[in-house]
Amino acid sequence: MKLFTCAHCGNTLFFHNRNCVNCGHRLGFSPNTLQLHALEPVDAQLWRPVEGGGTYRFCANAVTDVCNWLVPVDSYNPFCRACRHNRLVPNDLDCFRRIIDAQHRLFYAFLKWGLPAPDREEDPAGGLVFDYLEDEQAPDGTTHTAMTGHDEGVISIRAAEADDAVRETVRSQMGEPYRTLLGHFRHECGHFIWNRLVRDAGKLDACRAVFGDDEADYQAAIERHYAEGPPPFWADSYISAYASMHPWEDFAESFAHVLHITDAVETAHYYGMTIKARPSEDLSAEVDFKPYRITDFERLSDAWVPLSLAINSIHNAMGERPLYPFILTPTVRAKLDFVHRLITGQAV
Repeated sequence: MKLFTCAHCGNTLFFHNRNCVNCGHRLGFSPNTLQLHALEPVDAQLWRPVEGGGTYRFCANAVTDVCNWLVPVDSYNPFCRACRHNRLVPNDLDCFRRIIDAQHRLFYAFLKWGLPAPDREEDPAGGLVFDYLEDEQAPDGTTHTAMTGHDEGVISIRAAEADDAVRETVRSQMGEPYRTLLGHFRHECGHFIWNRLVRDAGKLDACRAVFGDDEADYQAAIERHYAEGPPPFWADSYISAYASMHPWEDFAESFAHVLHITDAVETAHYYGMTIKARPSEDLSAEVDFKPYRITDFERLSDAWVPLSLAINSIHNAMGERPLYPFILTPTVRAKLDFVHRLITGQAV
């Protein structure tokens, strides 16, 4: 994630900021310019960047401080480029704010790469739509736990995953090394991207050559995975144990990690991070490039491995689990490279 600059006072801004802490100007992110703008009011509803440019209004979800994204004044849609995909939303505003923060970070990558994301108005049958499902209490007192998943463009996210305590409990129960709300968004959208850029784009054979036969019985794969666990030596070929379950999950996990890595390396770039490990120069990296413009995934992964090892070591030094507990083996890199080429419009 890049850093931004207040056009009024020059202060450094962060993606999630609502106001400049130095000059107090209200801030809004424009999906059109991919900039976080300091704004001046035009009237009670309209705003204009202090550096000039178009006139905007805030997303309808700004009323409850859920969203600070901007909508062009001539747009008929009251919601921003991200929120217009939301169909069912949680009642708890704090929960909804945490969800939208993760959704914004997802759409940042989609916008940077120009990935397809039609809504249900543009594509009623397969457009991208989000349902944030709340757990339900049955009359007998039992709780029906909402499920996270994907079905032909409909992405369901269990709203309770926005609660750190709930999510950590599930992570521990599932024996997972990593579980985040943003990770759910990126993984489930990997299924949507598979539909768009693989299945509907005539690239099934190329994808199967890397990930395996997606026509394998999915339900049987789920049952086998939860009954028997991942296959022996799964880490040689898969980014996670869950990825070993079925080629669809392998692709979705790989898509999520390409987004994890690219966004993390972009953050490192804007902070000017350089890793010069001692005594081994093999663990050195300098992020002197803009990751979203890179077409060679090997360059991204070569920078990310030393960065992630350094970050993991810092986490360990603070008594925390590794932030990125994954290994990029040659086979895993080949899968991530395939996904990266696919979403950057290269031949696969």
